[in-house]
Amino acid sequence: MGQATGSGRFVRIGIAVAALVALVGIGVALATTVGDIAPAPDSNALVVEEPTTRPIDTLEAEPEAAQDDDAEAPTEEAAPPVPTPSTAGALHVEGTQLVDAAGEPVQLRGVSTHGLAWYPQYVNQEFFTELREVWGANVVRLATYSAEEGGYATETSDRAALNDLVVQGVKCAAAADMYAVVDWHTLSDANPATNQWAAEEFFRMVSGALGDADNVIYEICNEPNGTTTWADIKAYASAVIPLIRANDPDAVIVVGTPTWSQDLAAAAADPLTDANIMYALHFYAATHGDDLRKTLSTAVAGGLPVFVTEFGICEANGAGEIDYASANLWVRLMNELNVSYICWNLSNKDETSALFKPGCAKTSGFALDDLSDEGLWLIDTLKSPGFSREDVALARAEVKPNAAGSEMLVSAEGTLQWTFQVADRWEEDGRTFFRYEMAGSNYGAGVKSWSIDVPFNGEITLEDAWNCEASAKGKNLTLANASHNGKVAAGEFVRDVGFIVSGPADLAVVEY
Repeated sequence: MGQATGSGRFVRIGIAVAALVALVGIGVALATTVGDIAPAPDSNALVVEEPTTRPIDTLEAEPEAAQDDDAEAPTEEAAPPVPTPSTAGALHVEGTQLVDAAGEPVQLRGVSTHGLAWYPQYVNQEFFTELREVWGANVVRLATYSAEEGGYATETSDRAALNDLVVQGVKCAAAADMYAVVDWHTLSDANPATNQWAAEEFFRMVSGALGDADNVIYEICNEPNGTTTWADIKAYASAVIPLIRANDPDAVIVVGTPTWSQDLAAAAADPLTDANIMYALHFYAATHGDDLRKTLSTAVAGGLPVFVTEFGICEANGAGEIDYASANLWVRLMNELNVSYICWNLSNKDETSALFKPGCAKTSGFALDDLSDEGLWLIDTLKSPGFSREDVALARAEVKPNAAGSEMLVSAEGTLQWTFQVADRWEEDGRTFFRYEMAGSNYGAGVKSWSIDVPFNGEITLEDAWNCEASAKGKNLTLANASHNGKVAAGEFVRDVGFIVSGPADLAVVEY
């Protein structure tokens, strides 16, 4: 899960830490400035545990190349233009790449609904427009479960309503200038042949209704699992794909792979011969690490077109802990390979992989406070244009108590990376004073000036500052270079800078 992402911030911390410990001597980590298995539904659902465990991540960051120390401080890298139906047209597959109407590679990045039978409320025009314009997504996946309660192939299903909702979703996506993936969500039925009759009915209907749409992609089986083989999936695909092609001859079709869409090697050894076919890889970052990342790299290098139609940053059952480091490594790899990716899931279900908090009843107009930890990570990763980068960083931040001797990371603007230390703390006339010493290292381009905004959790008063220009307003402290220390070459450091502020006894720096 290319553009600069939050992953860059954290992978360079190790480099900065080692240098500052050795050269500055304050021994703290640095922050940089640049910024399913889907759980089954709540009732009568099968939750499948993955057969794999997460190995230790070993991918290391490479140091950035030094540039001339007279170079101007660069601004934060902007996200590249996002391909949309209005700019890229109907998509097709060339080699390993998803490409636009002109044959230029494109990357789709977006979100998946949860099961439409349980969470239909998020399919609405206002929210889909918000996904595109505020979140910065360019694709939404519409998940229609096959076998779970209320799923398309069950007696409790209202198939006509599900069909209508999928068609409505694709049309809402088109109106919002997004692509849409129509997902047949095989899960507890394991082998897509189990309910092939229903899949044939479903894809015959939706492709008939959507055959003229330039923004639609079909995913014909979500996560084949259990004893299902690639031969089983190929036989199923050979029956379903012609039904889609009869109505939409040139559509991109994504085919799931064995072992919950993780076994790309089987597909690579015996691929389908149809044109415009891609193969699904699914991962959950806290369960799947280097081994599965290597599987992706090997498959793409071998010529297999891969689409990560579902991923999460927690454990494979959709719950448990989040592994941000692994998630950021996945995003970096997918960006490097230009592999499209879709995050699970748009719901307020009480689980880690839900993008909204359980108490959030909204269906559009979401604020940062409405988002789960995964939701905040996704907004940060997408560099969502509708949210302030600082607000997103603060929403994901930790607050560090400012006890004497404590150390903290503070993000900087430009290329400098900073660490702060509370050198002293004292009480006087009923007020609490804090003396900070700070040091910065430059692991990017040379700069001629620098500045940094330091947020606190309470109102502050600036008492003193040295070797910098400083001002305080409300809960924010702004620091900038003095006349003699603004120029910092790549690889050099800023030292002997500090300030004193006063505030409440529980004053703390917000670390981000």
